[in-house]
Amino acid sequence: MDKTWKRIEREVAKHLGGVRVPVSGRQRGDSPDVLHPVFSVEVKHREYLPAWLFDAMHQAEASTRGEQVPLVILHQKGMSVPMSFAVIRFSDLIAMSKKSDTP
Repeated sequence: MDKTWKRIEREVAKHLGGVRVPVSGRQRGDSPDVLHPVFSVEVKHREYLPAWLFDAMHQAEASTRGEQVPLVILHQKGMSVPMSFAVIRFSDLIAMSKKSDTP
């Protein structure tokens, strides 16, 4: 039986149209968890994500209008703003990538 994190990596790869890269033989940073032509995908599975992250996403979702996609920007003190992290729901990323595939 697969470990949960392996199953999650496979599912992410499937949704993105990528391929899961097996851990065997690779070193940290050698290759991503999911091989994809556009993204270098690193999947982190945790039992719990921080409550403040859910709160931030709920705030972004509550203020959306029309076709807007909720977006949370995570910035650490001292970090340049362009190096901040952008967080969207995976379902929104999948939908956005499908829209860009249509001519």
